[in-house]
Amino acid sequence: MNIQRPQSKQPIPDNAKRVFKGKLFDVYQWEQELFNGKKTIFEKLKRPDTVIVFPVLNNGKILLTEQKQPGKKPFIGATGGRVDEGEDILEAAKRELLEESGYEAEEFVLWDAQHPASKIDWVVYTFIAKGLKKVADQNLDGGEDIKPLPVTLDELVEIATTKEFEEKEVIPKFFQAKLDTKKLKELRELFKPL
Repeated sequence: MNIQRPQSKQPIPDNAKRVFKGKLFDVYQWEQELFNGKKTIFEKLKRPDTVIVFPVLNNGKILLTEQKQPGKKPFIGATGGRVDEGEDILEAAKRELLEESGYEAEEFVLWDAQHPASKIDWVVYTFIAKGLKKVADQNLDGGEDIKPLPVTLDELVEIATTKEFEEKEVIPKFFQAKLDTKKLKELRELFKPL
């Protein structure tokens, strides 16, 4: 699968300088000419891209997760996490699915890829994983407490539109499905098991 990174609406220009390197975020600055001819300093953050994976179990349920992480309120989300430096996007999705659920999948469908914030160079890739096979126990990071939460598609639509749902990038798609029967039918097809 050849996954193209979406172009940012405000890319970091080649002449930008990294002025801060953090554990998660780097800060870039550059001189920008304004419409009135004056110049000012623009700034943008850069962070590793992330993957979100919605695993579809063979019985048709979608495997969500109930998660706790330090310094954050408990939330419901999908499996996923950061893409490691130099790692292929699909390989990151496979790794995160395996680590957080113990499953491998026969098929990964790229559902969405977007820059969620214009001032951060960061892409979130959302996959649907099908043809699941349990091959291992969870292998969680020390800062993760993740419990599986299998749900039907109808339950997923409700959770994504009425509760604290972590995957903000795809919430509009669930609202569309809730309000439009054609969109719900498309979602049912997308989340249909192999």
